[in-house]
Amino acid sequence: MILRQLATKFRTCGRYLHTNNNPDLATAIAELNKEMESVFGDPPPVSNTSPINDLPNMAQVTQFVPQSIGENEQGLTHISNTGEAQMVDVSSKESTKRVAIAGCRVILGKKAFDLVSANQIAKGDVLSVAKIAGITGAKQTSNLIPLCHNINLTHIRVDLTLNEKDFSVEIEGEAASTGKTGVEMEAMTAVTIAGLTVYDMCKAASKDIQITDVRLEHKRGGKSGEWSRKK
Repeated sequence: MILRQLATKFRTCGRYLHTNNNPDLATAIAELNKEMESVFGDPPPVSNTSPINDLPNMAQVTQFVPQSIGENEQGLTHISNTGEAQMVDVSSKESTKRVAIAGCRVILGKKAFDLVSANQIAKGDVLSVAKIAGITGAKQTSNLIPLCHNINLTHIRVDLTLNEKDFSVEIEGEAASTGKTGVEMEAMTAVTIAGLTVYDMCKAASKDIQITDVRLEHKRGGKSGEWSRKK
């Protein structure tokens, strides 16, 4: 809020640049200098000539004013120029095939791992149920994540593999679509929901279960092209 007020006063000073002796400019500069001193601790350098020469010092404050999304291509696309959350308008984008692969791990511990391996969990076949849950979760992504687009998925794959080395379940999910926005969130939702399902079905056997390493592994399609996580 304070920085926004400083930015407003700085713009006010700029409106008087055409008149060096304008008394409103001197007043605005004095007020801004006081505000800067209260925020940053030290007063800005003072010029011994005209008030207009103080403007280079005041310009330093602009580095603290956030840029709008339009000025910064690396900005958050789900934040509008006024700082409000928004759903991105993708109507002007080109439709391309989009694919995303994500993964996660569920560390069960030896006791729960042995029960899952032997298919002796009381709730049933853990891996099969979690696979279906992951597929269902991917299709519900836009309902779970507020600013995700409701897209038509053409393919969903969820694979669960037991890993004896660390008594874990390794989960990989893949989502695909042909459209104007990516499917990264669908792939990550698939593996997350699958992991949560494994936890739910095994929690009676162990309270030490951990869901870890939820991450995007690969994506392709769209303006940003192809990307893979470095191993």
